[in-house]
Amino acid sequence: MLTRRLLPCVLALAALTAALALTVTGGGTLADRAPLYGWYALDAALFTLALVLLRGVGDRHVVPLVLAGSVAVAAVGLLAPPRTSDDAYRYVWDGRVQAAGTSPYARTPDDPALARLRDPGLFPAGDGCAGWDERRTADGDCTRINRPAVHTIYPPVAEAWFLAVHPFGGGVRGVQAAGAVLAVATTGALLAARRGGRRAALWGWCPGVTVWAVNDAHVDTLGALLMVAGLGFSARRRAGAGGALLGAAVATKLLPALALPGALSGLLARRPTRSDVLLLAVALGTFVAVYLPYLVASGPGVLGYLPGYLREEGYEQGHLDRFGLLRIVVADRWAPWAAVLVLAVVALWVLLRGDPGRPWRGALLVTGTALLVVAPSYPWYGLLVVALVALDGRWEWLAVPAAGQALYLVGGADAQRSSYAVALACVLAVPTARGLSRAVPPRPARGPAPGTTKA
Repeated sequence: MLTRRLLPCVLALAALTAALALTVTGGGTLADRAPLYGWYALDAALFTLALVLLRGVGDRHVVPLVLAGSVAVAAVGLLAPPRTSDDAYRYVWDGRVQAAGTSPYARTPDDPALARLRDPGLFPAGDGCAGWDERRTADGDCTRINRPAVHTIYPPVAEAWFLAVHPFGGGVRGVQAAGAVLAVATTGALLAARRGGRRAALWGWCPGVTVWAVNDAHVDTLGALLMVAGLGFSARRRAGAGGALLGAAVATKLLPALALPGALSGLLARRPTRSDVLLLAVALGTFVAVYLPYLVASGPGVLGYLPGYLREEGYEQGHLDRFGLLRIVVADRWAPWAAVLVLAVVALWVLLRGDPGRPWRGALLVTGTALLVVAPSYPWYGLLVVALVALDGRWEWLAVPAAGQALYLVGGADAQRSSYAVALACVLAVPTARGLSRAVPPRPARGPAPGTTKA
């Protein structure tokens, strides 16, 4: 029987799930973005309402409700093919290529030698190649795989995941289902790392999980899961397991490397322990070990399209599509160096002052700061931030992936500066308000009026 406090939260969660289902099935695509603005705003409002109402739910109902909501939020992402990203098609191709005995770092999707692996799901024919997720290869064939003329960019743990998923359908639906499994598993890992609690709903019920982790099926979800598990082991002083998981997370998408200073919180303020050395050594060893098979098969080609991607995305001098906030205060040519300096200072602070008992706090500070200074237009990079927020509870950092989502939909330098400026203001203002509220002494209870006595 639903209690008076449980029922409103369940209804809000049901409304959120319904809104997300409509967002995925009819809320627009990259070719028709206007409907997404309203749906995303509604999803965010219902997400906030559900979180607020969860605070009133009794403790014994929290974990089952968070898990059930996580399953529902993930499941609705399976209702339609990817609508706002085509990365999942590359995942399918990379898994298929590996299953056929070829390294994805060795041949490109439009290579004629791999023509036997093509199917209508990845290489549609007869539809005019006019879809938002379709483009022509160098030979004029139509494909849904992005950048078909370049080698894969994904690190080896991601590639191993694509291969593992391949037998389960061999198509984009299988990759989406795998994303749903990862999303729910991350909720479980969050509950385990903090030994239960409401904070896991910040990930499990997040609309971004439906869109980025499941419907678009970004492999960043695997990196988030491995990072959460690694930080959980690190907090419990299980350095070997923590290091292995963090190393595997970095070998999934590279970005989880930003969590490493958090795992080593306070290292420079004390004598390094055996656990510190072991964690760092195992993380590095894991990263190198998983690259070895692909290095043997492909040589230097294991870097794939990474160097070209960094140039394309503006992470170098002379091609600045990033660093929007920094470019307000420093010259364009100094922006990349300013970003490195800011990150170095924040990482140093975590290594000096961070709490080793809460490694996710330092990891969130470094990761969130990195996204603020780089200002990427890909909101799924923020999945790491969402997971870290669910560990640490500082919800204001959710403004960072929200800024990435706004920029992804609108585009342009003005949107980059304004969206990330709002995120920065939120990150700075909320802790300030929180500190001020704690500094205000509680109002004393009123006693009886002078000259009166209690009955």
